[in-house]
Amino acid sequence: MEHTYEIADARVRVIGGTSAEHLSSFVKWLSAQQYSEGYACIVARHALALCRWCEGHEAGIESLTDKDIERFQRSRARRRSRRPETRRQERKALSLLLIFLRERGLCAASTADTTAVDHVTAEFAQHLRGNQGLAEATVASYTRLCRQFLIWRFGKAEVCLHELRPSDSIAFVQRESRRMAPPAVKGVTNALRSFLRFCEFRGEVTAGLVASVPSVATWTTTPPIPKAISADHAQRAIDSCNPLTAVGLRDRAVLLLLARLGLRACEIIRLSLDDIDWDHAQLCIYGKGGRQSLLPMPTDVGTAVAAYLQYGRPACGDRHLFLRSMAPIRGLLDGSDGVGSIVRYALERAKVDAPHRGSHQFRHALAAHMLRQGASLPEIGKVLRHRSPQTTSIYAKVDLDALRTIVMTWPGSAR
Repeated sequence: MEHTYEIADARVRVIGGTSAEHLSSFVKWLSAQQYSEGYACIVARHALALCRWCEGHEAGIESLTDKDIERFQRSRARRRSRRPETRRQERKALSLLLIFLRERGLCAASTADTTAVDHVTAEFAQHLRGNQGLAEATVASYTRLCRQFLIWRFGKAEVCLHELRPSDSIAFVQRESRRMAPPAVKGVTNALRSFLRFCEFRGEVTAGLVASVPSVATWTTTPPIPKAISADHAQRAIDSCNPLTAVGLRDRAVLLLLARLGLRACEIIRLSLDDIDWDHAQLCIYGKGGRQSLLPMPTDVGTAVAAYLQYGRPACGDRHLFLRSMAPIRGLLDGSDGVGSIVRYALERAKVDAPHRGSHQFRHALAAHMLRQGASLPEIGKVLRHRSPQTTSIYAKVDLDALRTIVMTWPGSAR
């Protein structure tokens, strides 16, 4: 049977009244989000069944809630046996309907139960964004750790921040250190200090409580050697992208940006169409802390990006350079693992056994290549946009051939 948006629209209009108008607009919304015509027909069928159930229970579509959908699904389950995958498909379709209605203010927003911990963490997140301007990934990490600390300390009871004591932060860090590596525990202490500064700023804890957060023994004088992918493996991953498909064109452009410019995953996600200066072959990059940098765009990178824009990028109002390949079509979400997934799939296709599966290994590989070509550490730091020379100094241990020429002979060993 043929499936089209027109058939989906005709299907939802049979109910008549204002509900039909809402559902017809919903079908147009699905089309704008670039859901397939077949899926639009499936969603329309589930939405129509829900509207008819609402009529029988004297409930309007404008007053729909998550609990109404649960009641609807329970009533359908009692009438006949239904496969679990069908119920999941129905739930997803009706969730899309709720999202559409809420976006347009046609029904009330979700009234999920919130706890005292939720209120405090929400205010903390707003402070991190508005007053400190932290990246969204950092805000999410600090908020998550703050939530864990408050639940550990107060549970579901009222959050009384003035009751916090130095022993609380010490005990929490000790607890986390039993299940985390030192670098991860250092992230816990950073988040905890940030939260206690926020509480001190609001006058809810005593001054100096931040100093009670213990330090983590991570010796910065001996950082680990960066795990860099080899040049051959990086090229194999790039060549594994199929240039005849939209996804292949997108993935190739992303991998070239990683390999040639050493961009971070978050910097690629934030790239927009307005950040490309084609006349001067430059990219405007927004790095950590919102710092802005202009980088030259190599020929192969420019060619790959242009090919994606011309033949692979879906038509969409979203100004992000790289978009999702599946509906809803939009830019990759900041803080998501979209770029990491592109790298993992490319390494699997190329059958490459890389040091690890993340995108940062391409950045390390660029630094190692520059070092072998004779670039100085300050030059590498400038390309990678490091704020501290200490960050770049870890690459001094990467060029093993150069280090062998200056190593001292062990006493008593054969020369």
